[in-house]
Amino acid sequence: MGLRVLVVDDDRDLATGTEMILRAMGHDVRVAHDGAEALEIAAAFQPEAALVDLGMPNMNGYLLARKLREWRWTRGAVLIAVTGWGGDRERERSKEAGFDHHLLKPAQPERIAELLAAVRPATSAARDDNP
Repeated sequence: MGLRVLVVDDDRDLATGTEMILRAMGHDVRVAHDGAEALEIAAAFQPEAALVDLGMPNMNGYLLARKLREWRWTRGAVLIAVTGWGGDRERERSKEAGFDHHLLKPAQPERIAELLAAVRPATSAARDDNP
């Protein structure tokens, strides 16, 4: 059974391509194009994993990760930064923000599949908790 995966990227083409790949892998996928939309979707969808671009306008991926880590139902989600920023400082910042992994764009589908395969699906009781 697939995971609930949230894809967050302001590049609509990239987000759509990632969504298609994840669906082909058997995952239930939702897409957001900015941080505010991602929070709204995450509240209802309660993703078990999220692939998040760091360089988005209004609310960058670092702030989004911090907010997702505050909520009980996304606190344990696997957060994967998928970005064009690959320097040591960016990797350090993504870890500090709560990301579990940091991938460079274009992320290889095999690597995404490998990271998601290690995620244990949440139980329905954990998903129904309040923040």
